Amino acid sequence: MAMITRIAPSPTGDPHVGTAYMSLFDYVAAKQTGGKFIFRLEDTDQERYNPDSEKSLFDMLHWLGLDPDESPELGGPNGPYRSSERLDIYKKYAEQLVKEGKAYRAFETTEELEAISQEQQRLGKGRGYDGRGRDLPVKEAEKRAKAGEPHVIRLKVPRERNEIIVNDGLRGEIKIPTPEVVDAVLLKSDGFPTYHLAVVVDDHLMGITDVVRGEEWISTAPIHVLLYEMFSWQAPNFYHMPLLLNTDKTKLSKRKGNTSVKWYREQGVVAEALLNYLATMGWSMPNGKEFFSVKDMINNFSFKRISLGGSIFDLKRLGHYNAHYLREVLPLETVVERAKPFLKDVGYTWENERYVEKVVEVLLPRVETLKDIADQSYYFFNDDFGYTDDAKRRLEAGSKYLEDLERELSRLDYFDHDEVLDTLRDYAREQSVKLPEVMQPLRAALTGTTQAPGVTELCEILGKQKVLERIGRAIEGLNANLRDDKPVKPSKDKEKDKEAA
Repeated sequence: MAMITRIAPSPTGDPHVGTAYMSLFDYVAAKQTGGKFIFRLEDTDQERYNPDSEKSLFDMLHWLGLDPDESPELGGPNGPYRSSERLDIYKKYAEQLVKEGKAYRAFETTEELEAISQEQQRLGKGRGYDGRGRDLPVKEAEKRAKAGEPHVIRLKVPRERNEIIVNDGLRGEIKIPTPEVVDAVLLKSDGFPTYHLAVVVDDHLMGITDVVRGEEWISTAPIHVLLYEMFSWQAPNFYHMPLLLNTDKTKLSKRKGNTSVKWYREQGVVAEALLNYLATMGWSMPNGKEFFSVKDMINNFSFKRISLGGSIFDLKRLGHYNAHYLREVLPLETVVERAKPFLKDVGYTWENERYVEKVVEVLLPRVETLKDIADQSYYFFNDDFGYTDDAKRRLEAGSKYLEDLERELSRLDYFDHDEVLDTLRDYAREQSVKLPEVMQPLRAALTGTTQAPGVTELCEILGKQKVLERIGRAIEGLNANLRDDKPVKPSKDKEKDKEAA
């Protein structure tokens, strides 16, 4: 049976990595069965609504390659796809419940609600509403409503029931005692629905067959089950997925780490790696394969392989995945194109595209992210760098070789890897020293650091002229005492660059 799934995030901030996590599983479940993946916006919280957040949600799905079949952008047969554009629909169904005695109007002010909440807490009944609006005669409630008195519409939970059962495709029957279910607000005084009403009405009208969402929704799922019953609608299949956890096994939160998909993107994590890593959060391939694509996941997905323990979202582990994709999966030309914005962002420019490709290629074994490429490539794009302490020590220890190396390398007609290597080997042999003794000061002269690729690769990329210039600069620096600073990376702010130099 074809599954029709959805995500319905609230556009109130940067898209959470948990939204990407749920989007992946909703997308995969739909595509595996030949169904549809719908994206809609639950913009019911108008005070926190952020138009930039809405755009960021679109961008996130596009960047991840989880393109929906219907959305506010694409349109579709079930639109509109923003809650704010469906207010008449929600009002109609809320009024229906009131008319049928399954919901009621409540007129308490903010101050009264706070007092009720405090009293409930004092009585050990939690901070919530005590249902006193139930006792207001219907005629009086209607009269006050017609007079324009602000009010909300609340769900009338059937207190005669002992429990409400949520059927979960991962957990089986979840039984919630009815006293734990509050008379939730369905329609707010401003005419906007709460999530509870909006999600049930929209899921029904849009034909959602399967709801894949985080387990944090289990506590409110009885409200949704009740609404389906009250409307005499078929409830979808529920799958409450395990949460993403911090390293201390608490729920992944902004307070304890970076949760924004935008942040990971800005750090140079590639979409393929993030999706692969998220896929392993509570799920595994039948063959135990660690690295796989979304297509592989679609071909092998089963809810039976979901683990409910919760998974640690570990940045180091994500770095491992990202490094693998940069080095082993993505074509070099793809990595280069994705690295260019990061290089440009720190002020680097180039005329030769092949030069950039060589830089990226030589750095790939040393990096985990696209941002690392930009951070570590300063000596390829900037001649005015300082020397780390380790580099200065290498230069001072090998100072006696630098002038000789400058002379020997200047004689080469072909400045490629093999010619440079042969020259360095011959020189080391003449000096009766090991090759690293010669290479280490040369690497320091060329880059200002000891943490750089191989000398021969550096020489080949930088070219003869620049290599000789940098050796000469290092010799001059040794004679005048090397600048006592760290390597300087160019900044967009030229004045800051001058100060740093």
